[in-house]
Amino acid sequence: MTVDLKHLRIDRSSDKQPSEKKPHDGSRKLLPGGKRLLLAGAALLVVCVSGAIFLATRSPALQVAVTTVHAENVTGGSGGEVILNATGYIVPAHKIDVATKVNGRVAWIGVGKGDQASAGQMLVRLESDEYQAKVQEAVGQINYLKAKLAELQNGSRPQEIAKANADMAEMQSEMENARVTLQRTRRLAEAQVLSRQALDDATAKFNQGEAKFKSLERSYDLARVGPRSEEIDAARGQLEQAEGTLAYARTQLQNTVIRAPVAGTILERNVEPGEFVTTGFVSDNGARGYVVSLADLHQLQVQLDISQNDFSRLVQDQPAVITTDAYPDRRYEGEIEEISPVANRQKATVEVKVKIRDPDHLLRPDMNASVAFVAVAAQKQSGGALPVISVPKTALRDLGVFVVVNGKAAYHKVRTGAASADAVQIIEGLQEADQLIVNPPASLREGQAVKTGKKE
Repeated sequence: MTVDLKHLRIDRSSDKQPSEKKPHDGSRKLLPGGKRLLLAGAALLVVCVSGAIFLATRSPALQVAVTTVHAENVTGGSGGEVILNATGYIVPAHKIDVATKVNGRVAWIGVGKGDQASAGQMLVRLESDEYQAKVQEAVGQINYLKAKLAELQNGSRPQEIAKANADMAEMQSEMENARVTLQRTRRLAEAQVLSRQALDDATAKFNQGEAKFKSLERSYDLARVGPRSEEIDAARGQLEQAEGTLAYARTQLQNTVIRAPVAGTILERNVEPGEFVTTGFVSDNGARGYVVSLADLHQLQVQLDISQNDFSRLVQDQPAVITTDAYPDRRYEGEIEEISPVANRQKATVEVKVKIRDPDHLLRPDMNASVAFVAVAAQKQSGGALPVISVPKTALRDLGVFVVVNGKAAYHKVRTGAASADAVQIIEGLQEADQLIVNPPASLREGQAVKTGKKE
């Protein structure tokens, strides 16, 4: 390659006036400079992207506190977190006020307060003379109507038919005699031997005999035919009515003996011998309406008024632990048996009744009782055990929680149950041994790298 040395000389023409400067060759000097600028920009972009990737990969993971999820099985009230305490009174599950069905005076009473009564046992007997008389009267009326019905059904006796026939024959003879007398009187009257009055008397006597004969003839026919079917039906209806009256009178007589409808303990004895009881009214100074109160003390409940602010924590069949002021060292297991469908507007409460599972002889109605409700899962497992997963309320984020999976945060939607001041039950969405983030930062997102630290 031959180099033209004269082109290597320094051009001094630049020291001359601008008008004397030689024109540039743009194609030779500007193009190499543009390429260098483009290459420098591309290199800078690559460096920035690489730096960002490097910084992202080398940024520290977010520090979070976690705890391992454990599901504990709680049987009844023997364990689990207490979510609510309430006080109330012990009441019988089924209390019965035994009342009288009839009015009367107490002749005898055979039980006292605290006695045990069996089903059907006689408790009180009232004076019954008046009711026995009504039964006897009804029996007599039935006997009369039975005889009357039998008479109608059997019809006339042969003797009655024979008598009716004889009466008709006698009357027929009298008519024949009256007819002969009338004929004789008429001839004598025409011959003016007898007066007109004699003729009129003979005519009237004959007509009277004729009418009586027709009446006897109809009676004879009725005696032969017997009574009508309508008369028999009417007599039968009267008999049935009388039988109903007798049944009612006997029931009233039986009601003078008052018996225990169910087995139980006598809680109150409200009458004494000689007192008058009635079905009409009840007065402290006058007659009484019920004689004793009884209940089965093997079926007891605790009646509570739960504030509407706390009512949402409780569910049907939720277990509880019952204690009493009289025996604070004794604990009884129970569960919610009844929740009132309506609230008390004045008290702003809802009535709840807790069944005591195995009450003993120490418990008495109207005792003060304290109830501790235990947090449990909504569904029972086999054997009566209740799986309980309780997590801090701080772990909840909207409708879910964050757990750590392979060093990253994973968001799980959950279904919650009963809650206390600091914790809440998780019914669905968490499993045994999940690593739960107990207090997720506001900036935590799904899939973000986290660094765990155990929470004691």
